[in-house]
Amino acid sequence: MIKVVGFGPGHADYIIPMAAKAISEATVVIGYHYYFQFIQHLLQPDVLCIGKELSQEEKRADIAIQHALEGEKVVVIGSGDASIYAMAAIVYQKIAEQALDIPVETVPGISAFITAGSKLGAILGHDFCCISLSDLMTPWTTIEKRIRAAAAGDFVTGLYNPKSNKRYWQLQTLKNIYLEHRSPDTPVAICKQLGRSEEQIQITTLSALNTDDVDMFCVVLIGNSQTFRYKEHLITPRGYLDRKPETGNEIQHASFREITTNLPPHSLAPDALWAAIRCIHTSGDFEYINHIETSTNAIHQWHEYLRNGGTIVTDVTMVQAGITKAYTTQYNNQVVCLLNDPEALALATAEGLTRSQAGIKLAAKKYPTALFVIGNAPTALIEITDQIHEGTLAPAGVIGAPVGFINVIESKERLKTIQTIPYTLIKGKRGGSNFAAAIVNAAFTLDEA
Repeated sequence: MIKVVGFGPGHADYIIPMAAKAISEATVVIGYHYYFQFIQHLLQPDVLCIGKELSQEEKRADIAIQHALEGEKVVVIGSGDASIYAMAAIVYQKIAEQALDIPVETVPGISAFITAGSKLGAILGHDFCCISLSDLMTPWTTIEKRIRAAAAGDFVTGLYNPKSNKRYWQLQTLKNIYLEHRSPDTPVAICKQLGRSEEQIQITTLSALNTDDVDMFCVVLIGNSQTFRYKEHLITPRGYLDRKPETGNEIQHASFREITTNLPPHSLAPDALWAAIRCIHTSGDFEYINHIETSTNAIHQWHEYLRNGGTIVTDVTMVQAGITKAYTTQYNNQVVCLLNDPEALALATAEGLTRSQAGIKLAAKKYPTALFVIGNAPTALIEITDQIHEGTLAPAGVIGAPVGFINVIESKERLKTIQTIPYTLIKGKRGGSNFAAAIVNAAFTLDEA
């Protein structure tokens, strides 16, 4: 029988009863010779103690197997937890490779990073990982890949084997990588000889971390982007005080915050940017920050116009439906679409127009100062721009977002030549009713930006 036992960080109070019982019942105890001082009070008088050097893990496993085959009650000891960077892996691997019929059990212990987490308070309150910086048996290229993944993934990180006399550069390299992804003020704790009389804990920051303060008796904990210091504690919030959004408004505002956090470079004015954000929110496509164009202060002017009860004319019912009714109700706006109006249908037949063009032509007569919003038909946008160019129409503004392949680009180029009327358009062949409505909703809600 072999039991691989972790006795914790060193102090007797950290040895769990299961581990103490296993050690006290052993007839053979094998481990790094330095560790025996921490379990002397648990050993039987006639127990055989076999101490080896730090680098002789494989030999310790072989000796344990040999004594177990002879019928001894063998315990292989290690500090912390036996299954974390410790002897359990090599013992089990040896037994498996040789297909031996030896009962083997891992007895848990309190690991170094768990001890450090407790000493620091609550740094392990959210997702964390552990990385060993020892490249004696793991290629540095593999270790670096894991470092970059942990840094980019925003994990609280526990570092084992952070430094020794011969491994003096790895920790500095890790620090440099983490500074590519984390704030220089990210809390860092150097925890040395935890649970022992020589215990020392130093709290610093990522930028101020002095790698010369670290040695092989240390475990280093690096916080994530949310970790903060309170007195001598490090706290990583779990999220209880920052729950996920649940209501419609909460979800929408959380979405806008997510969008603004990840915006690509741009040169849009604040009001135009808000319209772009609403379009990105509608499409899920950040490229729309490059596809929107507005005349100066257009969204700002429409914000005042709409909040004063201004009328909106749309080319199709889809745009009409997409404009938030809570806004139009609050500000007493009339939203007009004459696409299916009998008079517009008669006009379309009489003059050979599309229904959208006829509806807009009729609306231009009835509501000449309205905000005209085109989300489908380029013929409707052409009708408006031609009337503005001829001087027969002076609306509050024009939103041009028709979509398609025929006359779409031409209709938008016409709109761009208008100098006297505020406009917003979706460039090229892109557009649609949802984008036209999103721009109107942006104007309503500009004060939220």
